[in-house]
Amino acid sequence: MTTTNLIEIFCILDEFCKYFTPELKKHLVDVPDKRHRNRPCRLSD
Repeated sequence: MTTTNLIEIFCILDEFCKYFTPELKKHLVDVPDKRHRNRPCRLSD
Protein backbone atom coordinates (compact mmCIF):
# COMPACT_ATOMS: atom_id res chain seq x y z
CA MET A 1 0.00 0.00 0.00
CA THR A 2 1.46 3.32 -1.01
CA THR A 3 1.44 6.58 0.91
CA THR A 4 -1.03 8.02 -1.59
CA ASN A 5 -3.47 5.18 -0.88
CA LEU A 6 -3.16 5.70 2.85
CA ILE A 7 -3.81 9.42 2.52
CA GLU A 8 -6.84 8.73 0.34
CA ILE A 9 -8.26 6.28 2.89
CA PHE A 10 -7.59 8.76 5.68
CA CYS A 11 -9.47 11.51 3.83
CA ILE A 12 -12.43 9.24 3.07
CA LEU A 13 -12.71 8.21 6.71
CA ASP A 14 -12.41 11.79 7.88
CA GLU A 15 -15.24 12.91 5.60
CA PHE A 16 -17.38 9.99 6.72
CA CYS A 17 -16.89 10.86 10.40
CA LYS A 18 -17.79 14.51 9.82
CA TYR A 19 -21.23 13.48 8.55
CA PHE A 20 -21.77 10.35 10.63
CA THR A 21 -21.28 11.86 14.10
CA PRO A 22 -24.15 14.40 13.89
CA GLU A 23 -26.47 11.74 12.47
CA LEU A 24 -25.54 9.32 15.21
CA LYS A 25 -26.25 11.92 17.90
CA LYS A 26 -29.77 12.39 16.50
CA HIS A 27 -30.58 8.73 17.10
CA LEU A 28 -28.90 8.07 20.45
CA VAL A 29 -31.04 7.37 23.48
CA ASP A 30 -30.16 9.74 26.28
CA VAL A 31 -29.20 8.05 29.56
CA PRO A 32 -29.32 10.74 32.27
CA ASP A 33 -27.06 8.98 34.80
CA LYS A 34 -24.27 8.25 32.38
CA ARG A 35 -21.67 10.83 31.41
CA HIS A 36 -20.87 11.18 27.73
CA ARG A 37 -17.50 12.16 26.43
CA ASN A 38 -17.66 14.99 23.98
CA ARG A 39 -14.91 13.94 21.60
CA PRO A 40 -15.26 14.64 17.91
CA CYS A 41 -14.92 11.76 15.48
CA ARG A 42 -12.41 13.59 13.34
CA LEU A 43 -9.02 12.45 12.28
CA SER A 44 -8.11 15.98 11.26
CA ASP A 45 -9.55 19.47 11.30
